[in-house]
Amino acid sequence: MTDSERRLWAGLRAEQLGFKFRRQHPLGCYIADFVCLNPKLIIELDGDQHRDAQPYDKQRDAFFRAQGFEVLRFPSNAPLMALGGVLQAIFNHITALAVPAAPIPTFPQRGKGQQPIHNLLTYHHETNH
Repeated sequence: MTDSERRLWAGLRAEQLGFKFRRQHPLGCYIADFVCLNPKLIIELDGDQHRDAQPYDKQRDAFFRAQGFEVLRFPSNAPLMALGGVLQAIFNHITALAVPAAPIPTFPQRGKGQQPIHNLLTYHHETNH
């Protein structure tokens, strides 16, 4: 592990952001730098070698996304230069992923004891005059 990866791991481990992360986690034939399995988020630190490996990284990201993961990439020096900013970006992204979809509201069905809406409007109109 690089110094930058160690620094980021120090901020991710032990559920400090409220989510469990794993480091150097195998997924298919790839190894992700950091992974949260629920919600599905992968964090990658890109060093200088990634400039020449962009086609490989795109293929890798496509595989991760096909497995249902979101992928966040940061320059490898970001945790050393601005750890708080990196952790805040990760936290913002993962909490957005963790928000459950809004439930579809259920409306009461018309039945005994309920007045049709036009009766309610008529009643309201008559009592205000």
